[in-house]
Amino acid sequence: MKGWGWVALGSALGGGLRFVLGDFLARLWMTAFPWPTLFINAAGALLIGLLAALTHHPSGRSISPPLRLFTMIGFCGGFTTFSLFSLESLELLRSVPAMGILYMILTGVICLIAVWGGHVLGTWLSRD
Repeated sequence: MKGWGWVALGSALGGGLRFVLGDFLARLWMTAFPWPTLFINAAGALLIGLLAALTHHPSGRSISPPLRLFTMIGFCGGFTTFSLFSLESLELLRSVPAMGILYMILTGVICLIAVWGGHVLGTWLSRD
């Protein structure tokens, strides 16, 4: 399969999981604050940090290029929802500015911590 095929397959699966999980969390939490999107973005940040650490291991061990395309570009790209985050931020800023600012700050901080945590976990899992 060509590289674009791996990306397309990963994107379809990541996007599908994002839809199902987002819908489930929205029904579970039932709140005006977009916690489901924040949770999904943080989970995606954790996963891509983990995969990045596993991909670039100092020992030279790495996942195959097709698996990297499938997981990091395809799945994580389809799963995370930065464009939806941007739209929700704009809508919150227009309706409840303080909530919009809080949402943007929390997303930035939590996702940065999550990607760092994923990288630390990946480094730990791939140590010799």
